[in-house]
Amino acid sequence: MAADQGVGQRGPVSAFFATRPRTRLGLLLAPPLLWLVVAYLGSIVVLLITAFWSVDGFTGAVVPSFQLGNIVAVATDPLYREVTLRTILVALGVTVIDAVVAFPMAFYMAKIASPRTRALFLVAVTTPLWASYLVKAYAWRVLLEPNGPIDIVTGGHSPGYGLPATVITLAYLWLPYMIIPLFAGFDRVPTSLVEASADLGASTGRTVRSVILPLVFPAIAAGSIFTFSLSLGDYIAVTIVGGKTQLLANLIYGQLVTANNQPLAAALSIVPLIAIILYLIAMRRTGALDNI
Repeated sequence: MAADQGVGQRGPVSAFFATRPRTRLGLLLAPPLLWLVVAYLGSIVVLLITAFWSVDGFTGAVVPSFQLGNIVAVATDPLYREVTLRTILVALGVTVIDAVVAFPMAFYMAKIASPRTRALFLVAVTTPLWASYLVKAYAWRVLLEPNGPIDIVTGGHSPGYGLPATVITLAYLWLPYMIIPLFAGFDRVPTSLVEASADLGASTGRTVRSVILPLVFPAIAAGSIFTFSLSLGDYIAVTIVGGKTQLLANLIYGQLVTANNQPLAAALSIVPLIAIILYLIAMRRTGALDNI
């Protein structure tokens, strides 16, 4: 009786939505879904369409006529194939380095450190995310320059500018995106499982391989998606510390700014898009994404 009286006191709009939960849900989700379709999926569709256009050789204007020249060039040009392979290897290398560095740090933070120390580590890990991207990249440029700090400390063995400097800088930039998911993954692992493995006589390495690693692999997969995709599309750090190194993002940027060839840039952009999709499919097939 009291519930009926409460419904009766509602306004006409509230009374209408009170008995229509699906309508409420639809109106709640409509704005973000509309934004997703228009701003994100719509831009990808435009990108795919533009890849099949051409550029007038005389005026430099984009000609919206269907042709396969850009796609064929991206697929057959040895330069594009070499840069694509290099870019994917760099992204995979950065992902592996971040996973190796983040694994013991996240384990210490989640299972060994005291609450105070854990809080300090979390602050130390997340604080760089608030710093400017350019500041961090140029800081590594200063560290890696000839006769710079690393060169002095190592006695002239600094990698300098180039591909190794690019991998080091990208691994530093995206390391927090691997540590945070791994920390959350370790935090969910029951300590009793580790203790039980030790009680049964398993070595530290066996415990890590057979108990800990399978449980935190979904967290590693989640972090690797960030590190792989962010490295795949980065062009600023490569420009700052990469020297003459070329990655896909640099080629795309060059086609847009220097060559003023938007259709070819769009065709090149399809390559990292496909790489990310294939990487997500590979992670999905391992079953890691089902347990996140």
